[in-house]
Amino acid sequence: MRPYSIALLCLLAGLGSPAAAQQAQSTLARIQATNTIRLGYLKEAVPFSFSESPGKASGYSVDICLKVADGIKRQLNLAQLDVKWVDVNTSNRFDRVSDGTIDLECGTSTITLARQKQVEFSLMIWADSGTFLVRPDAPVKQLSDLAGKKIAVIEGTTTEKALRDALGQRQVTAEVVLVKEHLDGLNAVAKRTADAYAGDQTVLVGLALAVEGQLKLVLSEGVFSFEPFGLVMRRNDADFKLAVNTVLARLYRSAQIMDIYERWFGKIGKPAPGLLAVYMLNGVPE
Repeated sequence: MRPYSIALLCLLAGLGSPAAAQQAQSTLARIQATNTIRLGYLKEAVPFSFSESPGKASGYSVDICLKVADGIKRQLNLAQLDVKWVDVNTSNRFDRVSDGTIDLECGTSTITLARQKQVEFSLMIWADSGTFLVRPDAPVKQLSDLAGKKIAVIEGTTTEKALRDALGQRQVTAEVVLVKEHLDGLNAVAKRTADAYAGDQTVLVGLALAVEGQLKLVLSEGVFSFEPFGLVMRRNDADFKLAVNTVLARLYRSAQIMDIYERWFGKIGKPAPGLLAVYMLNGVPE
């Protein structure tokens, strides 16, 4: 048998496999065929994405994803679209998107150029800053106040990289303590194995409110990074990306986005000017 024939047979065998067929099928085609959209959420990212009970997702990002699901249902003229919620974490969320376990990740994923080598992002859904939660008896006004201290942060996140970059740029020497989840970071501060817990400002506000009955923590006055959030989807699926962004743009051009904001952040006041700019600039015309 000629060498090129062997290569051709291998190629055809690969194309005929279920994995290859699933990879080739577009997200919209799979949703239409199954009447199901699979959405990923984080269990502890209050108030963006969290679990009230097993299989029950809530939060700002979750509400936005539900709007996206409803918009796709109308676009595909489906009589019914089932939403399947899949819990992911900060370590595996992009893998679960890439391998097809979920169609869209609805959490607190920061848009970066490096991450776009693995996954695709929607239009921005939020703009945040990196800061710290600390004990009330050890307030932090700026990064330099943590010189010689221990700072907990979730391993492998953009917050970890931004924190290390900020420490280096501002020549602040501090020990970075890596943790797996938000509660690990909060407990480290409470038990004094860390002096601060680094994270996205709004997420930290939500966490502080969620645990205020058990832990007394306060927010630092200073920030050390800019964090633009987006929904996460697979690469090379232009039709699905357009469908998602079409819903988001329409949401930003309407008053509905303010209803979602008010539901989850109304207690902390009106949207900051930067967030209003996100809504305005991403309300792309049809």
